[in-house]
Amino acid sequence: MQNLAQRLDLIAPSPTLALDAKAKALKAEGRDIINFGIGEPDFNTPAHIGEAAIKAIKDGFTRYTPADGTVELKEAVCEKFRVDNGLEYKPSQIVVSNGGKHSLYNIFLCLFQPGDEVILPCPSWVSYAPMLVLAGATPVLVRTSAANGYTITAEELEKAITPRTRGIIINSPSNPTGMAYGHDRLKELAAVILKNKLWVVTDDIYEKIVFDGFKFANLPMLEPALYDQTVIAHGLAKTYAMTGWRIGFLAGPEKVARGAAKIQSQTTSNPCSISQKAGVAALTGPQDTVTEMVASFKRRRDLTLSLLAEIPNVTCPVPQGAFYVFPDVSAYFGKKDGNTVLNTSDELAAYLLEKAEAAIVPGTGFGDDKTLRVSYAVSDEDIKRGLGRVKEALLALK
Repeated sequence: MQNLAQRLDLIAPSPTLALDAKAKALKAEGRDIINFGIGEPDFNTPAHIGEAAIKAIKDGFTRYTPADGTVELKEAVCEKFRVDNGLEYKPSQIVVSNGGKHSLYNIFLCLFQPGDEVILPCPSWVSYAPMLVLAGATPVLVRTSAANGYTITAEELEKAITPRTRGIIINSPSNPTGMAYGHDRLKELAAVILKNKLWVVTDDIYEKIVFDGFKFANLPMLEPALYDQTVIAHGLAKTYAMTGWRIGFLAGPEKVARGAAKIQSQTTSNPCSISQKAGVAALTGPQDTVTEMVASFKRRRDLTLSLLAEIPNVTCPVPQGAFYVFPDVSAYFGKKDGNTVLNTSDELAAYLLEKAEAAIVPGTGFGDDKTLRVSYAVSDEDIKRGLGRVKEALLALK
């Protein structure tokens, strides 16, 4: 029998999706699993967005669209960038894709190739590094610290750059930490990036989910000279509770957008026509549901942090956005569950899934083995029940 392609040996399945699948399987068996693992709003898609999709079906808008998205949706995306970010794009600079992850993969295939190094501040989302590897590039993981808000400093960036460095990925607010880049930090990074002529891939998927008066910005908003060196990956999944609709988009220099459109024309072709109509409604319709959802996330963040603070020796920075916290649980490494010693976040997460019936993603997949990623995109009641069980299970370790 013929072997499969060697590239499959270079990556592993997504640990977040694997944990979610396991949690759902256990729940189907009758276990009372509380799932803190998946990065998905638990709210319904706003009604006016669903109504736009139903109308699209009734109107027969069910055929192929242009491979890179409809002009109507691309114009709505351009208006979003103009109003929200002060950035001017033409529809020819926009590519609508099958989700934010798809946009990122298209970008990586356009910008990077074998021999290129791409700087990836860690902890980072689990899929950046594997997608870079599939594109032939080498991810260069730069460890950041909780003391610096899990953001890379200009000095750390400068030190990581080599003659092979081609770009950097910035995700703010971040998955998994929820931490975000302030304006001063971004301006410091901009000077280094300009000097070294690096591509910037900025993943802004959590742009609207910010708390405590935090003001979102990306690099080209603060340093216009980076406009032609930056590609923005974005989408509708998190802001509008549209994870299953699979609509993302990118914005950047026209040559990058046209390159991504070329790739997409030979891989997936167009995103779902119905979802594109829904996307127009999301971007151009009322935004009050977004405000309400963010307020709920803020309340849940505060609840989650307060409950974690009740667990001895667990520390956690206060995130400015997204819907994750990233507590350090390493104080419980070396403790025993019976005769079993728990030495890693993977082992601790497995223990909590079994004993506390709480599904939590270990930090290893994000590049930090001392931590767990807790998504608070669940109800207040589940947060209370789940973290109460976590506390009880951790204190039971000897």
